[in-house]
Amino acid sequence: MKKTMSATAFALALATVMTTAGHTAVASPSTAADGLERFRKQSVDWAECDDPALAASGTECARITVPLDYGKPDGRTLTVAISRIKATDPKKRRGILQSNPGGPGGRGLSLPAEIKAKMTPQVAAAYDVIGMDTRGLGESTPVDCGLTRGMWLRAPGPDRAGFDESVRQSREDARKCWDKYPDVLPHLSTRNIARDVDVVRSVLGERKTSWFGQSYGTVLGAAYAQMFPHRIDRLVLDSAPGPADYHSFEMVRKMGPANEKALDDFARWAAPRDREYGLGTTAAAVRATVEGLIRRAGAEPIRIGGHRLAQHDLTLVFFSLVTDDTGNTDFALVLRALVDAADGKPVTPPPALEGFLEVMMNPRESGRAADYAAQLGILCADAVMPRDPEDYWKAVERARTSQPVFGPVTNVPLPCAFWKEEPREKPTKINNKLPALQIQATGDTRTTYESGLRMHRAMRGSKLVTVPARSHAVYLYYPNDCVKRTVNDYLLDGTLPARNTVCAS
Repeated sequence: MKKTMSATAFALALATVMTTAGHTAVASPSTAADGLERFRKQSVDWAECDDPALAASGTECARITVPLDYGKPDGRTLTVAISRIKATDPKKRRGILQSNPGGPGGRGLSLPAEIKAKMTPQVAAAYDVIGMDTRGLGESTPVDCGLTRGMWLRAPGPDRAGFDESVRQSREDARKCWDKYPDVLPHLSTRNIARDVDVVRSVLGERKTSWFGQSYGTVLGAAYAQMFPHRIDRLVLDSAPGPADYHSFEMVRKMGPANEKALDDFARWAAPRDREYGLGTTAAAVRATVEGLIRRAGAEPIRIGGHRLAQHDLTLVFFSLVTDDTGNTDFALVLRALVDAADGKPVTPPPALEGFLEVMMNPRESGRAADYAAQLGILCADAVMPRDPEDYWKAVERARTSQPVFGPVTNVPLPCAFWKEEPREKPTKINNKLPALQIQATGDTRTTYESGLRMHRAMRGSKLVTVPARSHAVYLYYPNDCVKRTVNDYLLDGTLPARNTVCAS
């Protein structure tokens, strides 16, 4: 659920307390008897981040301790890494803005710098922006299952043998993770991450927190708001799935039709530009170029940039590049290069493809395999998915006619289908009237607009800003001044739009 695979995926404060490094927070009377006092009272020692890029951005880093199992606070603990860029004017400081970039399994320590870059000076003056690598991920106590791929998606190809291989890989990924982390995996749920978010709020000395979450970060923010409604100040949900969709296989399955529509949208853009890219003079011809490449890669992997792209690799390339309409040019250049490579011509991969190849073709070296393991840990601790491979095979076969490119890949089983345990807690039922600002693009290929409307209806106090575009994670990554202004105005003065609105430009 992040912005793209190749490049790239909530809360409100009426009063806050100024905090400095080493501040000790005091547990509130309502929670003093739950055994978490030692976690809420721990000190936070901010220091320069070890990552040079983070340090150069002005981001500070720290680590805190949280219980593995909140039902047993005296038991085993985990480390959670957090980051901060401080408010630029202490006199105008409002409080903290916690954040999550999506995924699940998206690393969040660099997110404060990205958010600060989109804030107006007045908003940047008001908030310490806080990032976090969630439990199981990155600089926090990680789960690294020793997986050899970087994502659960795998195109099954045209026959049962390819589907059976996808099932085998998912089953093997699940087995590896459970063999290595049987005591940790059940506790990587969104509800526990939300509890971690509240520990962060407490150790920073804040009565309330504001939240910015995109993609999965909206699920986390909405869960936090439902679980800790008295701790919420301002809540921004960018590109949300429906709560029930996230906790099932539906979020994945809905990506098939959405990505097919996105491919048609791209084809309509590319057809008038045939003289530049040579992909076809009609939308149907451009789509035929894409589908033809997939068939060719199924017969013989395409050699490019020192890599051999098989059919399942190629489908992931397309899945990655079709996400955003601002990336149409990149997608066209990649397609042109792939057609030439398939024809045996010498080709230098364009930057968009090179970035994908570096991350996804070498998942161990890039760290993507470890992030994927964390993604599985969170998702499978949250969602209940069908277990019978035959159900998925029937869905794959049904999808082929109307979704020839993306239908099969979004209907194969995730490793969650073979997870040893179902979630230990029921999903957080989202149903409240808390004020919130929700941003949703009509052409979102990851969290579809229709799915996002279900989050809007569950968050009954929210105002919906619709963006007529093919995009995901709009505020940070899509060039829309109206969205930037609306989010910044809300964070600054707390005023939501009077009614649901459209940000056309």
